[in-house]
Amino acid sequence: MIAGLETATVGEIKIGERVVNNVPPKDRDIAMVFQNYALYPHMDVYNNMAFGLKLRKLPKAEIKERVQDAAQLLGIEDKLISKPRELSGGQRQRVAVGRAIVRNPKEFLFDEPLSNLDAKLRVQMRTELEELHNRLQTTTIYVTHDQVEAMTLGDKIAVMKDGVIHQYASPRETYAHPNKRFVAGFIGSPAMNFFVGTAAFEGGRTRVSGNGFSLVPPAERSQAQISGAVVVGVRPEDLDGPVSDGENTIPIDVSVTEHLGYSLLVYGYIDEVQVVASIDPHRTVDASSTIHLKVNEEMVHLFDQETSDTVI
Repeated sequence: MIAGLETATVGEIKIGERVVNNVPPKDRDIAMVFQNYALYPHMDVYNNMAFGLKLRKLPKAEIKERVQDAAQLLGIEDKLISKPRELSGGQRQRVAVGRAIVRNPKEFLFDEPLSNLDAKLRVQMRTELEELHNRLQTTTIYVTHDQVEAMTLGDKIAVMKDGVIHQYASPRETYAHPNKRFVAGFIGSPAMNFFVGTAAFEGGRTRVSGNGFSLVPPAERSQAQISGAVVVGVRPEDLDGPVSDGENTIPIDVSVTEHLGYSLLVYGYIDEVQVVASIDPHRTVDASSTIHLKVNEEMVHLFDQETSDTVI
């Protein structure tokens, strides 16, 4: 809809102060970078990047200057006479980005531009895109299913489901204070753990109990008078152990451990629901054992079981 390829049924789309709902795509002054690069295979890099400028009938000298400046910015100035088939995936993506840059648009639209790259190259290109944005300072709307890309690239994140924006906030706010269970589960890797508990307000504080556990968030976070079934959310990095049984601990039956070097991931089950903890890699945890994990009560999230809204 922002690009003008779909028609908005309600609301206004503004680029700057200009309402563009009825403005043709070619007149919106935006540039789009596609998931599949969409390069012309019979053209070399120079002409792929210059094609849009030629259609706008810009002077040849200006076209050459813009293409060379963009190529230098992206580190592909030595590839201008190469065909797309001679380039690596990362280089092709740089050409696609360069084709957008040369237009000096008011806005960039990126449609999952890194999804076709291998893991190492995705990390490299992600860093390059962030550096590029810092230099150009052009508004960029970036669509991704990779929450790491969203967290690292976004100044603001709009988390969407079924065409509805569930939360629009900074990466830090979205991670630390998700407003719905869906948002909490989408942001974070490994994903947030969820298990069912029963909340009761007693002694001026909320206590959540479940199969073998009892959690009490700190006083400043547990003043809400909540009672009944809730969904407890705890991120893997907010679990530690093994520890002795006690308040703010949960028992899990360990099934698998994964040593990542910087962290030990411990997978287990509570009430047939899988739980993963990210703990000190120097700890020893045996598979098929039952252990207790300490919960960082400062970071416990509670969600309404019916609406999935955050209650704490």
